[in-house]
Amino acid sequence: MLWTFPAGSDYADHERVVDTARKNDIPDQRRPQEKTMEPIDIPGHGPLTLRHLVLDYNGTLALDGNLVPGVAERLTALAATPSALGVHVLTADTFGQVRQQLAGLPCACQVIGPGQQDQAKLEYVRALDPATVVAVGNGRNDRLMLAAAGLGLAVIGGEGAAREALDAARVVCLSILDALDLLRHPLRLVATLRN
Repeated sequence: MLWTFPAGSDYADHERVVDTARKNDIPDQRRPQEKTMEPIDIPGHGPLTLRHLVLDYNGTLALDGNLVPGVAERLTALAATPSALGVHVLTADTFGQVRQQLAGLPCACQVIGPGQQDQAKLEYVRALDPATVVAVGNGRNDRLMLAAAGLGLAVIGGEGAAREALDAARVVCLSILDALDLLRHPLRLVATLRN
């Protein structure tokens, strides 16, 4: 299911998002869900208990507005697991294709307006309980959400990645497919993050 909020709106304030959702009869997906991914025990760090996957769209899930091949299948597979993460996509929808590209996929989508996108993404993650969030992005405007999330993954895709995003992430992946596969095969995360 795709829930899209109007472009150009300022959603930094969580209560305004909730009010807009209620007016449009859209469930508030930013409350922690009942399901939780099995805790990932990282030696030297402790367990990661994740409930939400927050994804940037352009440059992360998509190149030039089009989903990277293999992303739809991985998102569907992640959602089909018994302890599925709630999937959230944040985008400025630069190419105007997010609605078409995500149609039928198990995710919530929020279109954010221009200006202070880094703050809007950060506030979105904060409203979910950052410790339960794995955030994935590649851009400078993703750096705050990557740093705040329980697990921040930076992706170096066809658009490259901003140095600030790389510095803010705990893990850097060479593709979005690799990043999503870390969640499908969490022992890979253990091998990377263990002390």
